[in-house]
Amino acid sequence: MSRILGISAYYHDSAAALLIDGEIIAAAQEERFNRLKHTAVFPLQAIQYCLEEAKLEMDDIDIVVFYDKPFLKFERLLESYKALAPKGWLSFAMAIPSWIKEKLFLKKQLYKGLKKVGLSKKNNVQLLFSEHHLSHAASAFYASPFKEAAILTIDGVGEWATASISHGTTNGIKLIKEMHFPHSVGLLYSAFTYYLGFKVNSGEYKLMGLAPYGNPNSDSVNAFKMKIKEHLIDIKEDGSIWMDQAYFRYATGLKMTHNQRWKTLFGFGPRKAEERLEQRHCDLALAIQEITEEIVLKMATEAQRLTASKNICLAGGVALNGIANYHLKKSGLFQCQWIQPAAGDAGGALGAAYSVYYNYEQNSRSHFKDEMQGAYLGPSYSPQLIQEMIAENKAEATEVSREELIEKVTEELGNGKIVGWFQGRMEFGPRALGNRSILADPTQPEMQKRLNLAVKKRESFRPFAPLIRQEDANEYFEVESSPYMLEIGPLKEKWRKELPENYYELDLMSRLKVERSLFQAITHLDFSARVQTVEEGTNPLLYQLLSKYKELTAHGILLNTSFNERGEPMVCSPQDAYACFMRTEIDILAMDNFIFEKDKQLVNAERWKRNFEKD
Repeated sequence: MSRILGISAYYHDSAAALLIDGEIIAAAQEERFNRLKHTAVFPLQAIQYCLEEAKLEMDDIDIVVFYDKPFLKFERLLESYKALAPKGWLSFAMAIPSWIKEKLFLKKQLYKGLKKVGLSKKNNVQLLFSEHHLSHAASAFYASPFKEAAILTIDGVGEWATASISHGTTNGIKLIKEMHFPHSVGLLYSAFTYYLGFKVNSGEYKLMGLAPYGNPNSDSVNAFKMKIKEHLIDIKEDGSIWMDQAYFRYATGLKMTHNQRWKTLFGFGPRKAEERLEQRHCDLALAIQEITEEIVLKMATEAQRLTASKNICLAGGVALNGIANYHLKKSGLFQCQWIQPAAGDAGGALGAAYSVYYNYEQNSRSHFKDEMQGAYLGPSYSPQLIQEMIAENKAEATEVSREELIEKVTEELGNGKIVGWFQGRMEFGPRALGNRSILADPTQPEMQKRLNLAVKKRESFRPFAPLIRQEDANEYFEVESSPYMLEIGPLKEKWRKELPENYYELDLMSRLKVERSLFQAITHLDFSARVQTVEEGTNPLLYQLLSKYKELTAHGILLNTSFNERGEPMVCSPQDAYACFMRTEIDILAMDNFIFEKDKQLVNAERWKRNFEKD
């Protein structure tokens, strides 16, 4: 028996994943347990969960594998500072003590952490290290249903690589081509994230959400694109890019951009966090989004040329860009594409374990299916534990049958109520896929505003996702299957409402209020939607809810967003869910077979109040 524990940590999105004989037993991010979003600490509680799920002790594990190689990263750090000296001395002086104290002696740090989860002796487990982009590639290919595929990984930076093209076959994964630091699509996108006032490594999805507010008919977007291509980057035919480091500071400084040069180039300075969004910010967001799509398409074209494959797998943080994924699929370059739902560094823990099982141990793949099990790889909680939480909080709850649960939730959603939906195993990856979700009726005109301001407590421009049965999706969206919410597709013409002639002349908030479709709360300003399709075999309870809602409304589309408030990780435990329910204006909490109604709870606002750091 082969028992392999994969770990990612010490940068952002720490996680752990456990494989037994090549099967995913459990995977989870540490943030869900310690409640610190994007935490980089050793994933102590995530490892404990994985062991508990498998009913194993730490000494039962054969191999522990870390998701990248710290010595190669340190080599890149030294070489980069040497090449760019004397620039970056302050950044170098701040980075080196951390590297010397912790990261260069990572084996010691890892053994120290593993001891805390029960490792009795170092020689009881073999400790290995996987290269960062191999971890990404393995997480995508080995979890995919493909026997053979091109593999494209794109992120900020691993050791040296910032993007890679590989070929996955029955013989393993063969690296074909890499792009190296400091030239990086991920860091380019993060630089614009930073300049537009969002937090790097967490706000990139906000940039993607802001892009549709750009005016595609204006000269501004094209002017910005021209300036980016003329001054910041040179895009090669194979999709690789060269970035003029005179405009960037991530390699030598404590910021992403040379703000004065960007201000001269674009005509305005960096937007401060929470500052009012203006049309120029939206137009710049659209410009870099379209350039990113162009780069990804060129890279995918090169991957197809080099592998001649009909299939493609994607991973790395840029693979979470749903608009780029949609355009790649629409291009017809590949017959099939599959994207790792935990495409970022958290998924590296799973990929590292896969790379050991298939590449190091040289095991053969015996079946070819989606191995991610809907991404429901985190902890679930028994009725007994939920009852203990109810007693501890003096909460009021009604236990019902599954049929009664579906009836009650359907009725409440139809009445315009907001429902916290807490069922089964928690999702692995950044998306709420229907087990730790907030659900609502997308036809309610004010639902987007209400959810953003009163529940999520975040910027009002942020869009929400539609949840729909897979067999119904193509009736509404130009999407056939999107189980992991990784593809953004347009709403079909017949469901759209005509826009006023002066639509793009309106200010942002006025444009947001214009009725675009019957499903206003999940239709973005450009008629796009980040669709999640649900299959009965993957999530039967959620499928049953959608079916019942279709009986009630004739459409069967629900709004889905992650069960949390701004700055908080997605809820994990019953206590997390109840606390979020009490802090926000969620009306109903459906937790396993228990129904909680807000107006029946003891209200003590101070008890539940918690200020999370804004994302």
